[in-house]
Amino acid sequence: MSRNEQKFQTRQRILEGAGRGFRKGGFAGVGVDGLAKEAGVTSGAFYVHFDSKAHAFREVVVHGMTYLKNGLLQFQQEHGKQWWNLFVNFYLNERRVCDLSESCVLPSLTSEVVRSDALSRTAFEIELREVAKLIVNGPASPDLPNDVEAALAALACLIGGVSLARAVSDPDLAQTIATSVARSLLPNHSA
Repeated sequence: MSRNEQKFQTRQRILEGAGRGFRKGGFAGVGVDGLAKEAGVTSGAFYVHFDSKAHAFREVVVHGMTYLKNGLLQFQQEHGKQWWNLFVNFYLNERRVCDLSESCVLPSLTSEVVRSDALSRTAFEIELREVAKLIVNGPASPDLPNDVEAALAALACLIGGVSLARAVSDPDLAQTIATSVARSLLPNHSA
């Protein structure tokens, strides 16, 4: 393996570890040492790839949004006309109950982006617009949002639904929240 390949792999490992760390503890809840430990590297190795915790956070946000976009594309390619219905149900069920460290960037880090620097907020905004466009430009699907504004509203419902459902301890209430959001987003399907 070449030195450049090793460097790339280490950077990816740090990004993934930092993503887990930020999702679990929030920006303020984890330091560079914790992020490096989560990635299995030293703090010195962290600083070889990122000049600050804020820089790593920004890259984690972009990385997480890229992961979301790739997931949307996969649903679109694999499920054709049913992709939106299946995606909404997947998001409100599997993404709601997965380990927080592996959760989607939107419900897990949006509140952290609010408190972040201007560069991170701008990066998030660019990525969010791309996600909304990807939804709208996907294959025709029942209940698919018909414009970017509707896609943003749908994303807000998904994020809010997952966040609320994760915040309650009663599993029946969590399921009720998820089911209610699904019914709202998919009125032509039974949730």
